[in-house]
Amino acid sequence: MPGCPRTLVVQQTPGSQRETWSKKMDFLLSVIGYAVDLGNVWRFPYICYQNGGGAFLLPYLLMALFGGVPLFYMELALGQYHRSGCISIWKHICPIFKGIGFSICIIALYIAFYYNTIMAWAMYYFLSSFSSQLPWTSCGNAWNTINCTNYLQSGDNVTWEPHSISPGEEFYTRRVLQVHHSEGLHDLGSVSWQLALCLLFIFTIVYFSIWKGVKTSGKVVWVTATFPYVVLLVLLVRGATLPGAWRGVVFYLKPDWSKLLSTTVWIDAAAQIFFSLGPGFGVLLAFASYNPFHNNCYKDAIVTSSINCLTSFMSGFVIFTVLGYMAEMRHLEVSEVAKDTGPSLLFITYAEAIANMPASTFFAIIFFLMIITLGLDSTFAGLEGVITAMMDEFPDQLSKRRELFVLGIISVCFLGALTTLTYGGAYVVKLFEEYATGAPVIIVVFLEVIAVSWFYGMPRFCRDIQVMLGFNPGWYWRICWVAICPIFLLFIICSFLVFPPQLKLFHYDYPPWTTVLGYCIGISSFICVPAYMVYLLVVTPGTLKQVSTTVPIETGPLLLSPDCFSEESPDKQLDLFCNGFAELICKAKEQETQYCFHLFDNT
Repeated sequence: MPGCPRTLVVQQTPGSQRETWSKKMDFLLSVIGYAVDLGNVWRFPYICYQNGGGAFLLPYLLMALFGGVPLFYMELALGQYHRSGCISIWKHICPIFKGIGFSICIIALYIAFYYNTIMAWAMYYFLSSFSSQLPWTSCGNAWNTINCTNYLQSGDNVTWEPHSISPGEEFYTRRVLQVHHSEGLHDLGSVSWQLALCLLFIFTIVYFSIWKGVKTSGKVVWVTATFPYVVLLVLLVRGATLPGAWRGVVFYLKPDWSKLLSTTVWIDAAAQIFFSLGPGFGVLLAFASYNPFHNNCYKDAIVTSSINCLTSFMSGFVIFTVLGYMAEMRHLEVSEVAKDTGPSLLFITYAEAIANMPASTFFAIIFFLMIITLGLDSTFAGLEGVITAMMDEFPDQLSKRRELFVLGIISVCFLGALTTLTYGGAYVVKLFEEYATGAPVIIVVFLEVIAVSWFYGMPRFCRDIQVMLGFNPGWYWRICWVAICPIFLLFIICSFLVFPPQLKLFHYDYPPWTTVLGYCIGISSFICVPAYMVYLLVVTPGTLKQVSTTVPIETGPLLLSPDCFSEESPDKQLDLFCNGFAELICKAKEQETQYCFHLFDNT
């Protein structure tokens, strides 16, 4: 018909339409909720003051600019372009590295085994907060010992001895965790039914939030991702008005420039930004795969990573204003009060501070509810990464059974977490935290960067971004992806090998055999990478180069789908189609394969 616009498309197979986010904000909040987790609240403030205070911000920002953010951007671009989870995406990039996707899924399950247990602890505190007097403020309870010293309610006459234990610490260790019933990893004891019920409730919330996909989880994060910021702001204002708060802020930010000469500071900065932004866990690939093809993932990467870093910095003020208050109340230096790290910082030190504020019940309820929501966002994301990966890899078996499959995943996670619910469960949590998600995930991301930059090729990857966004990445991004990011990751890997974690929790020193156990846990996930390489080489004919670099032709039609060109003019549509068609012909010639293309005239 004369005058009608000409558009040529490659015929799409039935069911090729992928679910997308209802709103752009659903995606942004999901990514922010995933990146901003419990580590922002307890890990960054501790590492910052331990490594030179304000001086630590220099290596932290450098590691973010040249390592963390480029990796973050790369994963968003890969997921959005290829519309695949962390397993099936490798058939588009470099098939021999497909084992990376399986390793990521196993690591995500390990995280679910212990991470949700921390939320169960927070749930226990949350439920215990509904009382006129918070139970961790007194020493007259059944779980207290003769060493319990209530320094906050005894006035200035109380003497804090080396053997003294605060009521907050005894509530955490003897009431919630009940670690006094366990001698260590060799004697875990029985499962705490109270924590088991709390964890069951947590997983129930998780199931009904993700069982329908991003359409439902995208709505839930409007609450779970924004509520923590409201609470952090309230606690920041309250903490700033407490006596002694300024002491904590000075301790937090006072720069010690001599620390920058220590290699440990740079290692901690690299590890902190990496685990804070969270590339390599399959989540960014999964979330971005549900974006419209032309979504500006470059802008998303800059905005969300900036929010994440600023949240970590703000959390330091929230924590250290309260630590300054605690030091003032105990008549101690801030360094003496700030010796608690990890969960203990939240469940002992901060819980005690809240208990002695006016309206303590209110602040305790919102604080522990904030901890739960911070954890829920990360759990939604981690499990969605696994679910998306498996459903993309096995669409015929799982696409119509998502609810049952999600239920199966949740059940596996609950059963796997039972060891963390025992009396010695805190020791298991520490072991998983150090070995299951440390070196393995960094090695996986290192291989991912190498596969994309060197095997798939930087020219091809940049061309993919140009097709999506309309512009090529600059030299800064290319240099980071090709050279700086691999060096950045190799730097962290070497630090793990040179400085293996020395585990200690409370008064328990982990015996040498637990180190062997920890490395076995780490290897159990990473072993998928070489195992799949061997499998592919055995079952696939051809040379090593052909097997490792052959990319199936189905990557091409994505370039030519109507979704890619809908915003372009008719002439531009035709130009893009011809360029993509020529690329497909080249691929077909390289693979010595014939393909049939069905072309339609929409006139």
